[in-house]
Amino acid sequence: MKSNRIAFLTVMLAFFTMGFVDLVGIASNYVQKDLALSDSQANILPSLVFFWFLIFSIPTGMLMNRIGRKKTVLLSIIVTAVSLIIPIFGSSYPVMLVSFSLLGIGNAIMQTSLNPLVGNIVSGDKLASTLTFGQFVKAIASFMAPYIAMWGATAVIPSFGLQWRVLFPIYAIVALLAILLLGVVRIEEEKSDTKVTGFLGCVKLLGNPFVLLCFLGIMCHVGIDVGTNTTAPKLLMERHAFTLDEAAKATSLYFIFRTIGCFTGSYILRKVSNKLFFGISAFLILAALIGLAVVSEPQSYIFIYAMIAMIGYGNSNIFSIIFSQAMLHEPERQNEVSGLMIMGLFGGTVFPLLMGFASDFVGTVGAVLVMAVGAVYLSIFTMKISK
Repeated sequence: MKSNRIAFLTVMLAFFTMGFVDLVGIASNYVQKDLALSDSQANILPSLVFFWFLIFSIPTGMLMNRIGRKKTVLLSIIVTAVSLIIPIFGSSYPVMLVSFSLLGIGNAIMQTSLNPLVGNIVSGDKLASTLTFGQFVKAIASFMAPYIAMWGATAVIPSFGLQWRVLFPIYAIVALLAILLLGVVRIEEEKSDTKVTGFLGCVKLLGNPFVLLCFLGIMCHVGIDVGTNTTAPKLLMERHAFTLDEAAKATSLYFIFRTIGCFTGSYILRKVSNKLFFGISAFLILAALIGLAVVSEPQSYIFIYAMIAMIGYGNSNIFSIIFSQAMLHEPERQNEVSGLMIMGLFGGTVFPLLMGFASDFVGTVGAVLVMAVGAVYLSIFTMKISK
C-alpha cells in the first residue's frame, strides 16, 4: 500500500514536468518582443512544439509495447530536461527553435506514456478522476511559468543575467529530480497480450468512428488551450495598452482556473456523469469565446479576465474525459489508443498557425474566432459522450 502511494506521488511529479510544455505561450511572447517578430512568425514557436506530437505519438505507443511505460516516461523527461537546458546559453531564434522542438518531442513521448502508466496504479473506474487530478498537478506548473518569467524579467527574483529565461533552469532542476525519483520507484506493469502493432495498424484505429471523434476533440481542446495561452496577453496589450509583463498575468489567470477546474473536477466527476460535466465545460468555453469576439472596445479589462477564467475552467477537464472515454472504448489496445489521442495534440500546431494568419489579417479577434470553431465542435461532441 505504501509503495503504491510512493508510486502515485512520483507519477504526479511526472505530471508536473508535463506542464512545462505550457511555458511556450509566455515564452513565445517574450521571444516575439525581444526579436520583433510578427504574430505569424511568433506562433511558429508553439506550433513547432506540437508538430512533434504528429510524428512521435504513435511510435511511442509502439515503443511502450517493447520497453514498458515507465522506461518510456523516463526517456521523455530526459529529453525535456535537455530542452530546458539549451536556452540557458542563448535566446536567438534558431536556439529557441531547437529548444522548443526538443520540448515538443519530450512532451509527446511523455503524454503518450504517462497517462497509460496511471492505469497501472489505479483501477479503471477511477481513471478519469485520477487523470483529472494529474492535469491539476500539471496545471500548477503551467500557471507558475508566466509568473517566474515575469519575476525574472522584472528582477523580482535573481535571474543571473537570464532575465525571463531564468524559467528554464528552474524547471530543468525539477525535471532532473523527477528522473531520479522515477528511476528508483517500482511500478508493476502488466505484460501486453497483444503483439506490437505497426504504425499503419495504429492509424487504422481512426476507422473506428468514436475513436476518430475523440481524436478531433483532443485537437480542438489543445488548440483552444495553446491559443488562449498565447492570445490572452495580446488581447490586453491590443485593447488596453498593457505591457507584456503586465499582460503575462492573463496567461497565469487562465492556468489558475484550469488548476481550480482540475482540482474540483476530480471530485465532481465522482458525483455526476461525464456527459453532463463535459457539456457544461464546452458551454463555458464557447460562451466565453463569443464574449471576447463580440464585445469589443471599450470593454473593461475585467471582462477579458472573466472570459479567460471561464475558458480556463471549462477547458480543464476536456482532455481527461475524452482520453478516458477513448481508452475504455478500446481496452485491449490502450497503448495504441493513447498514441492516437496524444497525436491529436497536433491541434496545438494547426490552431496557432491559423490563428496567427487570422490575427495578421483582422486583428486578435480573428484568433478568437478560430478557437470558437473548436469550441463549437466540443459542444456537438457532448452528445457522443457516454454517461
